[in-house]
Amino acid sequence: MSGPVTEFHKIWIEQCAATGDIRETFGLENALEYVIGEKLFTFLLVSEQDPAFAAELPAFVAGIQRLFSSREISEYLDHLERAKFLAPQEPDPETDDLDQDPDEGPCLKNPVMGAEELLRFSRVRHLLQP
Repeated sequence: MSGPVTEFHKIWIEQCAATGDIRETFGLENALEYVIGEKLFTFLLVSEQDPAFAAELPAFVAGIQRLFSSREISEYLDHLERAKFLAPQEPDPETDDLDQDPDEGPCLKNPVMGAEELLRFSRVRHLLQP
């Protein structure tokens, strides 16, 4: 006898359910970081290659919009944009090469990956704030 089949493209349902507990236990910012900053970005990345995930994306976004107000989502996305995409990278003295240009952050080391991540952020903003 076999157990229930895991439908990985439906994982967003469990992630949204967990978000409520995270919000109660760890606060609003941690809940937003979990479901948008981690789970939605990952889901979006996978949906670029997997049609089953792409088909579930609107439902995932709607689930997030039920969990948070538009203002909470907007303020989180503004914070994420400032902190991750517009902020200069802090040098890491343990891993930085002394010959490296200090203005060359991770996005400049691999500009294609940096551009893809920025486009993904733009898409997340567009999906959550129509």
